[in-house]
Amino acid sequence: MFKKWHLFTPGPVPVPSRVLLAGAKPTPHHRLPEFSSVLSEIRQDLQYLFQTKRPVFFFASSGTGAMEAAVANLFSPGEKVLVVRGGKFGERWGEIAETYGLVPVFLDVSWGKAVRPEEVEDRLAADPEIRGVLVQAHETSTGVKHPVRELAEIVRKRDVLLVVDAISALGVYPLPMDEWGIDVMVAGSQKSLALPPGLSFLALSERAWSQVERASLPRYYFDLRREWQAYQKETTAYTPAVSLLLSLREALQMIKEIGLERLFAHYALISEACREGVKALGLELLAEAPCEALTVIKLPQGIEGGKLTKLLRERYGVILAGGQGKLKGRVVRITHMGHQSPLEVVLALSALEVGLSELGYPVKMGTGVSRALEVIREKGKEVYA
Repeated sequence: MFKKWHLFTPGPVPVPSRVLLAGAKPTPHHRLPEFSSVLSEIRQDLQYLFQTKRPVFFFASSGTGAMEAAVANLFSPGEKVLVVRGGKFGERWGEIAETYGLVPVFLDVSWGKAVRPEEVEDRLAADPEIRGVLVQAHETSTGVKHPVRELAEIVRKRDVLLVVDAISALGVYPLPMDEWGIDVMVAGSQKSLALPPGLSFLALSERAWSQVERASLPRYYFDLRREWQAYQKETTAYTPAVSLLLSLREALQMIKEIGLERLFAHYALISEACREGVKALGLELLAEAPCEALTVIKLPQGIEGGKLTKLLRERYGVILAGGQGKLKGRVVRITHMGHQSPLEVVLALSALEVGLSELGYPVKMGTGVSRALEVIREKGKEVYA
């Protein structure tokens, strides 16, 4: 009766009612001219979000589907790809590459640290057979932001493609695809787009597109050649997720109304407020180079992450994310994506304070909350004026 759910996980995220209502409208037929106009509007607005003049494709899948599509459409069996492996999703790049018969060359990075550009440059110089670099814009399992712009500069000098998983990064901070020379960027719907899960996105540079016809890996549903033929006819190769696309159109319209610059400033502010609040509590951040999409917090000795997240979920309706892989039980993650006001970070921090206190960790109640409010007061006027 008293519980209200508060979602702070890195996908799904809170969805605005305006977006949910758009998807609740009667389902149109996807082959009619009226829906073609919807697709045209969506595709133009996706170019705005990706900051590219290139086509942006979408699939009815999770973001992992777009990762698989990138691999299947760009490479051939036996080719080498350099995989930056610094967390759960870096591991996923390697797993997809191995599944498709590629030869992943792993550049292992300590969980919590970003890859150093010179490491990538050295690996490429030492092995001219490498055809692609697969990396996360940030590693969602650790909260670490990788230096994508610097990596793009390195890769552009070679016959190598930079493939970026921006599934939980696109729309959170600047990743201008054309300006930086990113070859491939993938994204997902249940992150900063503030949509339900079920859509993935993929954009390719002209340089990357030149490899699509050459690549000889098997592909069917994720075949970009078929999608491009349909794209030019203002339709899709297969039945799209119609209701989700109606919600997507609304979400993209909201993003354009806000503007990317203000949206980036919003995420920068609430993530800074959260980090400062965490440090005021005497806790440590996991990431040395933290991203704006979420905050990953090391838990104190004696506090088990599963117990903390269960307590907050069952008693207070606050849903935080735990750790993944080797971080399971050792960290807690607070997302900043989706339909969140700046003050909701205060709610997340207050829940963290209460939960830690109930589990026996000495917390001076209100310390983290007060520091977060100070940051919001100091900088919020500029962002939300």
